[in-house]
Amino acid sequence: MSFFKRLKFPAFAGFLLVLILASCENDITTIGAEVIGGEPFTTDKAVYDVFAYNNKVEAVRTNKLPHYQLGIFNDPIYGKTEARITSQLLLPTSRPKFGVYSQEVEDNAENDDSVSTIDENEIATEVFLYIPYLRNLQSDTDGDGLIDELDSDPEDSTSDTDGDGVSDNQEKLNGTDPLNEDTDGDGINDDEDDSTIKDNFAKKIDLDSIYINNSVYNKDVTTSFNIKVERSTYFLRDLDPNTNFQEAQEYYSTQQFSPSFVSDLLYEGEVIVSNEQILIDQEDDPNTEEVDESGVSKRLEPGIRVPLDIDFFQANIIDREDGSEMVSQANFNEFMRGIHLSTSSITDDVMLLLDMKAANITIGYNYDSIDLNETADDTSDDEIVQKKGEFIFSMLRETQDGAIVGNAVNTFENEIYPGAIDGVMDAEENASRIYLKGGSGTYSKINLFSEDEEEAQEVINQIKAENWIINEANLVFYIDQEALEMAGGIIEPPRLYLHNAESKAPLINTATENSNQETIKLFGLFQNYDGIINKSSDDKGEKYTVRITDHINNLIIRDSTSATLGLTLTPDIEFIGVSDAMFDNGEEEIPVAATLTPLGTVLYGSEIDDPAYIDKKLKLEIFYTKTEQ
Repeated sequence: MSFFKRLKFPAFAGFLLVLILASCENDITTIGAEVIGGEPFTTDKAVYDVFAYNNKVEAVRTNKLPHYQLGIFNDPIYGKTEARITSQLLLPTSRPKFGVYSQEVEDNAENDDSVSTIDENEIATEVFLYIPYLRNLQSDTDGDGLIDELDSDPEDSTSDTDGDGVSDNQEKLNGTDPLNEDTDGDGINDDEDDSTIKDNFAKKIDLDSIYINNSVYNKDVTTSFNIKVERSTYFLRDLDPNTNFQEAQEYYSTQQFSPSFVSDLLYEGEVIVSNEQILIDQEDDPNTEEVDESGVSKRLEPGIRVPLDIDFFQANIIDREDGSEMVSQANFNEFMRGIHLSTSSITDDVMLLLDMKAANITIGYNYDSIDLNETADDTSDDEIVQKKGEFIFSMLRETQDGAIVGNAVNTFENEIYPGAIDGVMDAEENASRIYLKGGSGTYSKINLFSEDEEEAQEVINQIKAENWIINEANLVFYIDQEALEMAGGIIEPPRLYLHNAESKAPLINTATENSNQETIKLFGLFQNYDGIINKSSDDKGEKYTVRITDHINNLIIRDSTSATLGLTLTPDIEFIGVSDAMFDNGEEEIPVAATLTPLGTVLYGSEIDDPAYIDKKLKLEIFYTKTEQ
């Protein structure tokens, strides 16, 4: 079974939802006789009942994800979650060579007619694990190379943030630092210095999805965590033997790898979270006499970069160049089953979202080479020199059609929910509060108009009989700020995702959607659909409005069936696929997006009798036009 069930968007994808007829007859507006068939018409709003049910997710499928969680997140409402990653290592090619020649050629060097063929004696000199953090790629409004947070005028590329007389945009073109008037520190400001090496500084990046304690990452506060890298001894299958190896193997968030399936400790130590690019000093290349590479740094995007055990990779990788382990990826998976990543807190709980497709392990090594000194026919002046090589493992790869190659599994360990929350899970009762939690958290199901299918259809038929033109239909989810504040406040999820829980199709119609590509992707895409948090002046969330106009029109005009809806959180609205999840009563597919965030929230449901909160009750609002007969 494909992990991402790709969903097609019909010409008019629907929007579903909520509550028994409670029409509003007040403030009727007459638009004008010339608009519809010479007859005046009125607009109004009707409010209908919605029914919501809380469901606890026991486990979610967590291999071949678009993003992975790593770290510790202590939610004031739902408790602590620990996330670990176990990943295969992917060879760049089968039968890899270290140096210039294969081991077979090296072993036959004495019998070879070529004087260049020698035993290359490859020796590992360094090994690094690198996993970049997620970045906000829409954080530079004026395109001048400086993120808005640090830009003196985010909407003017000619602004000069560091005051050196060179505009931010020109510094981008020059390759100098717009936050440092003297990029190379030679005492000459950038406006006068013509010898500054281009792009040889650590650029500051707008990081995304890093959570420190119960706050988002703050670049001005030094934060660190402890990471442990171990060899995994668990064999991750790519194909499921229970399907005769026809479908991908599924691994779930409850899969445990440590301590039973780990062995060698490859690294353990502190990682300081930084929004600056990582600079790696280069060594001068003797073959380029006119260029001194030692003054140029290689730049990596901000992320985890830690040294691994050199002796381990010498013995298990470099020295096995001609071994059967390196003949194919399948053989290598059997031998080197992967690595296991875990973290622990130093002073702060840190949770990261990571793109494992961009992660790698790089082995730097030296090898011997013959320098013929440009006299191929004279061996008397030949000398052995050392050269440098690099061998890079990836962890996951993405093909052009979006398929994930390789296997990495997220393990989640959740504390037991407080009794007040745990007691309403899977109760099959209309909820007074909707509890939403990402990862292997919770999932809400919603029925519109009635809990009974026949009664719901009766309401739909009543609407049909009115001959309304549906202008807009919204589900309005109010946030229970009292619950959030009693817990000490939370990081409020930025967006909700609603889909058809039966067909698994999203309630987003791309044919009619409005998107702003200049806005952060999470908020800029599918603005008609909405689902984005609406905040008050004190920056506290008030409500989420999900627009389901197309869905209601499908029910009223196109005779679609009123299906149950599914509600989750989403850290990325682009991810509209579904994946398998385990519930107390069996398996079901839920949106994969919910798996990708540790956040949670509490919303008002529809079983509310207290007059103090009745205006927060979950409701379906339908705005319509009716012609006067």
